[in-house]
Amino acid sequence: MQKDIISDEQLIEMMLEEDERRSRAMSTPYDPVSGNLSPGTRFSIYIPELEPSEIRIPVAMRELPEVKMLLDGKSLTDAFPGSLENARQRWFELRCRYDFPFWAFKCIKIKQKNGGGLDIPFLLNAPQRKLIREFEKMREAEKPIRIVLVKARQWGGSTATQIYMLWIQLMRKMGFNSLIVAHQNSGTDEVIAMAKTALDCYPRILLSDPSDPMPRKEKVYVNAGMSRCAIKIPRRNFRIKAGSAERPDSSRGGDYALVHLTEVGLWRKTLGKSPSDIIRAATSGVLLHPETMIVMESTANGVGTFFHKEYLAAKRGTSLYHPVFVAWYEIEQYALAVDDRRAMAERIVKNRRSDFSDDNRVATGRYIWNLWEAGASLDAINWYEKCRGGTDNTDAMMSEFPSNDLEAFVSSGANVFNRSKALELRKRCMPPRFSGELMGRADYGELALEGITFEPDPNGRLKIWDMPEVKNGQPVAMRDRYVTVVDVGGRSMKADWSVIAVFDRIRMMRQAGPAVAAQWRGHCDMDKLAWNAARIARWYGDALLVIESNTLETRDRDRYVDGDQSMFILNQLRECYPNLYARRQSPEDIIEGRPRKYGFHTNTATKPMIISNLVRVVREGLYIERDEGCIDEYLTYERRPNGSYGAVAGKHDDMLMTRAIGLHIIFNEMTIPCTPIGHTCHGPLRRIAQPSLF
Repeated sequence: MQKDIISDEQLIEMMLEEDERRSRAMSTPYDPVSGNLSPGTRFSIYIPELEPSEIRIPVAMRELPEVKMLLDGKSLTDAFPGSLENARQRWFELRCRYDFPFWAFKCIKIKQKNGGGLDIPFLLNAPQRKLIREFEKMREAEKPIRIVLVKARQWGGSTATQIYMLWIQLMRKMGFNSLIVAHQNSGTDEVIAMAKTALDCYPRILLSDPSDPMPRKEKVYVNAGMSRCAIKIPRRNFRIKAGSAERPDSSRGGDYALVHLTEVGLWRKTLGKSPSDIIRAATSGVLLHPETMIVMESTANGVGTFFHKEYLAAKRGTSLYHPVFVAWYEIEQYALAVDDRRAMAERIVKNRRSDFSDDNRVATGRYIWNLWEAGASLDAINWYEKCRGGTDNTDAMMSEFPSNDLEAFVSSGANVFNRSKALELRKRCMPPRFSGELMGRADYGELALEGITFEPDPNGRLKIWDMPEVKNGQPVAMRDRYVTVVDVGGRSMKADWSVIAVFDRIRMMRQAGPAVAAQWRGHCDMDKLAWNAARIARWYGDALLVIESNTLETRDRDRYVDGDQSMFILNQLRECYPNLYARRQSPEDIIEGRPRKYGFHTNTATKPMIISNLVRVVREGLYIERDEGCIDEYLTYERRPNGSYGAVAGKHDDMLMTRAIGLHIIFNEMTIPCTPIGHTCHGPLRRIAQPSLF
């Protein structure tokens, strides 16, 4: 059935109607006392002795004996015998135990920002309610609370986390110690100050033993690089400890049930102190019990970092953590009233397919439309456009005010690749279907390419997304279907990675792009790498084997004892594997009888060529990427002031270079794959086209 076509006029009317709904949702008042918009699963109950009399309380309270009596029409004094004042107080205590937003507003005070140091009740804003909602989902399901939070600007994510932990300590669990690990030592002062402010104003009646006076004045002291806030609460027996990533020893040891790791994306990796080491030390003792917490949060601070990888793992569902992200348009303050809503809607609809803007201070029509489709109101979009006019740095705007978690990790700099297009490629990335290694009858020589078998190993360095196509137990013969590209690194762990990437070109027969089918990444000697690459290429239908040779033709003490050894290895390989990529010989080479040179040589003439081709391929989405790590390399690849290309400091480009070389050859030097008549896969395949530039 043909879909109904919506006209622009109809779309505009739908936008205006939807915008009114979004504006009402943003302006609806949140009231933790009545329970209106409070996070968590709730139900309504009518209690005439209270003000307001109709409230929404957590569903976990439904089974309490006192609540059952109230639901049956009993009075508050029936449920809580004694005076009305006593009944109200006991109801208050009971609700505080189950209703975090109510407790936070009634019992906790925090310092007001830009408010002259005044202490104000802790009223959750919209992003905080979104975060608490995720906490409550896990708590209500009786699961451990594990969250990795990407923060967009300052909306109080850390504050909400620490107050929620304090609620568990004061109202839910006995003897639950907490640990907060800040980015810098100065961050511990803020943690301690917030805890002191909250406890100084905390109602005495809610302490376990109301007859005891308030605890002694908390002491803040420094010992062996550790800031700690020791709080003695009668019969609750807990403490709050604050440390920093600058002094990782401050987060070791201790019996913790609640751990908050803040600004993890800014933690620096140094010798003997990595973010993963610090987190392991801080969280190793936290049991997988209900209401235990580990919250890892930070501003994004670039791709490829420990925090970025942890967030992606949470998003894939392969870690214990649940991902949480708050877009800028979900924060109430980022909105500016629109004078003419219809005119704005008409402009957005008219330009929704435009990918062009001749001014970096003006977002493209498609980007603005994407903001609308993501959930931004017209007022929020109006604010964004005004704010965008204040800077010509598109990437900085994305980083400061991300509309999705992909934009959040964008970093500024002279990047080579279009970030939004590179992020589009990430959508097709996925975990490999298989991991392991290929084994032959020998490690070297012709026998290394015979009797090849795949040995599964979850820690194997060969990651496979698509196995070689097999029919009736035999490889399907197809000329020039697969291309295997090798970027040579070093053998030590401190050296660059070696990468072997396999491309499958079969989709090109349907006018579609090639896809990454497999990848090996690791460190090893050159001879082992070469024979392993040949083994992988043989397994993939005698793929064209392209080895980047500029590294091989350069002496490098870390990689090889003698650079000439590499040419010897390639010549050995040529004798056993005939489908080895060779450079075009010049007329002078032929006349002089010079031997053919094997491998793709990346130099000042060829590197700009293959990078320019890769920029086009990424921009137009002409191939399918599978490894998220390669996307990270695109996002951290830059053009330097001297005109050269390379990864930013501390990052790699080994996967990127296999794509640059392979996709250049695939699109510029090869014809469409075909099935040769009477051809067997293990015969000598030849390149259909010779390279044109060398």
